[in-house]
Amino acid sequence: MTPEYRVKVKIREVLKAHNAYWHCPIQNGLGAPSLDFIGCYYSNYFAVEAKAPGKKMTPRQVVTAREIAACYGKVFLIDGDTRELEEWLDNIRASWLG
Repeated sequence: MTPEYRVKVKIREVLKAHNAYWHCPIQNGLGAPSLDFIGCYYSNYFAVEAKAPGKKMTPRQVVTAREIAACYGKVFLIDGDTRELEEWLDNIRASWLG
């Protein structure tokens, strides 16, 4: 299992635990580029790019992340620590359920 795959497993566990809707687009050269995970949680669109610890987004991924953020989608770069994603999901849920 590669270091990036381990990060993706952690992200999947977090999203499943929160019952978030998400999918992992398969890039095949057709259509617009995407990040590793695309999802929606209580009407909030989000995207997650998983990287091995210490790695950064490629220039193309940065462009995609900026396009998502420009439309008020939330973008996460996760290289191992999922706390930011977990806290965001918890806060969204709390804001909806009180």
